[in-house]
Amino acid sequence: MPLPYDLCARLPNAFRARHRFVAVDHSTQNLGILSILFRAGFLSNITRGTISAPSPSDFERVGEAQRRIWAELKYRDDRPVLSHMSLISMPSRRVFMDLGEIRRICSGRRAQTIKPLGMGEIAVVRTKKKEHEWLEAKEALLLGIPGEVVCRAR
Repeated sequence: MPLPYDLCARLPNAFRARHRFVAVDHSTQNLGILSILFRAGFLSNITRGTISAPSPSDFERVGEAQRRIWAELKYRDDRPVLSHMSLISMPSRRVFMDLGEIRRICSGRRAQTIKPLGMGEIAVVRTKKKEHEWLEAKEALLLGIPGEVVCRAR
């Protein structure tokens, strides 16, 4: 399984370089995190494609190594909507939180060593449930599913 640190570095760098699109490796993890960022309003569009272009029809014809997820970056008043994205849970230090700890970071209090979420900031939670594997922290709280807090974005 690819690590999410590549995505956490690639997206803010693409925003700073004023790119319109960014292509990331095709995996369920990247698709889950990008769909959460899309629902939160940080991205304009997500589509599947190949190394060369976003094309869902070509996606089915190429091999696994050439498949990519293309994300269209969103700007407002010529400024990037996503300004910062950082990894919380790392391979050397996994951060699992129960519902009480997720509630604390969502309501503006510190939990474990994690700073609280600020205005307009989201946290991505990976759960053990297959139907809800990737959730935003507030969605995980509403569904009552604890999990690993992977990254945060603002």
